[in-house]
Amino acid sequence: MKLTIVIPVFNETATIQAIVARVRATPYTKEIVIVDDGSTDGTRDKLKELEKIPEIKVIYQPQNLGKCAALRTGFQHATGDIIIIQDADLEYNPAEYGVLLQPILDGQADVVFGSRFLAGPHRVLYYWHSVGNKFLTMMSNMLSNINLTDMETCYKAFRREVIKDIQFKSERFGFEPEFTAKVARKRWRIYEVPISYQGRTYEEGKKIGWKDGVSAIVAILRFNLFD
Repeated sequence: MKLTIVIPVFNETATIQAIVARVRATPYTKEIVIVDDGSTDGTRDKLKELEKIPEIKVIYQPQNLGKCAALRTGFQHATGDIIIIQDADLEYNPAEYGVLLQPILDGQADVVFGSRFLAGPHRVLYYWHSVGNKFLTMMSNMLSNINLTDMETCYKAFRREVIKDIQFKSERFGFEPEFTAKVARKRWRIYEVPISYQGRTYEEGKKIGWKDGVSAIVAILRFNLFD
């Protein structure tokens, strides 16, 4: 088994080296595909050093195109049997890859979501963010007829065949509802497992805002009803 870990990056100079070190420390045969989405804060200078490591591929987007655009590019370069999406901050812990992978390795799942709202420990932060996440998940569930607890999670592991015939159209943070709608429609076997979550504040670099919540609602409607 070979893993591909796809890491979209935008202005994460403070965390990119630490997260890559944590990913490299996981005990799997793997490649790490990093897609820089037009960073302007010095992240690219650090990536120039990281790309010298044989198991790391770095792709530089010509400008900031959005998280989904970065993921699309990363998927095009993925050669692993299983793909894991990893954010470039330190909110999600690569030490929990085993939890994500187990249902796939057991032959029970094609896609695994890591849920921040099951039993895992998490940093206590914004109440309205959790309300928004649960609302978006409920809306997605109603239209896709599945029963996730955390549709908006970063952590998704899936067999590479899952995305073979999917064309992703979103740009910024619309990937999560689009991915969910399309794997549900294709009736892939979906599991959900508990993960920990070390959220960060806006002062610490968090980027998602209320406009992205509105965009997620539009994406849920678009990809479940009209696409």
